Amino acid sequence: MTQDQLIQGLSNGDNKTIAWLYDHYGAALFGIILRIVKDQELAENLLQDTFVKIWKAGSTFDGQKASLFAWMQRIARNTAIDATRSAIFKQRAETDQSDVLVYKPEEAAFNPDHIGVRDVLGQLDDKYRILIEKAYFEGYTQQELEQELGIPLGTVKTRMRQAMQILRQLLSETAVLGWWILFTYL
Repeated sequence: MTQDQLIQGLSNGDNKTIAWLYDHYGAALFGIILRIVKDQELAENLLQDTFVKIWKAGSTFDGQKASLFAWMQRIARNTAIDATRSAIFKQRAETDQSDVLVYKPEEAAFNPDHIGVRDVLGQLDDKYRILIEKAYFEGYTQQELEQELGIPLGTVKTRMRQAMQILRQLLSETAVLGWWILFTYL
């Protein structure tokens, strides 16, 4: 979908548009929220809240002020920040201190540092590594990467595809199950 089609769909409250946005931007917005709240379950709930806000405020979006993703990113960030300021969050943070001492295997499976994601990314040429890190760990879209790095959108797409192929090969060589879980998750 083009940005104009997405904006029109949002303005009309089209369910297919919000579903498309969730499918294409949900992971990036989830990463933003998770970095702020540092709790996967809470981040999942806040992601849902974010998309409800996007759906409800869709008719107010002004493409002259920001890109659609930047607007959604701001909603996600503000939703997460509001949650951290709430009394319930603060109380939960105080009582959850003992969780630091408890081993949680489900968290270890998705932590890129624990399963060596950073190490494998280090094997990539810089032109690929930078794109993957910005897209998957910082939530950049391909259009934002084009603007940020000053390279054509077609080059961004080609390099992303090549990087994923190289990573798949590296993963198959190392046969690390956690990697496959990570790429399925992303």
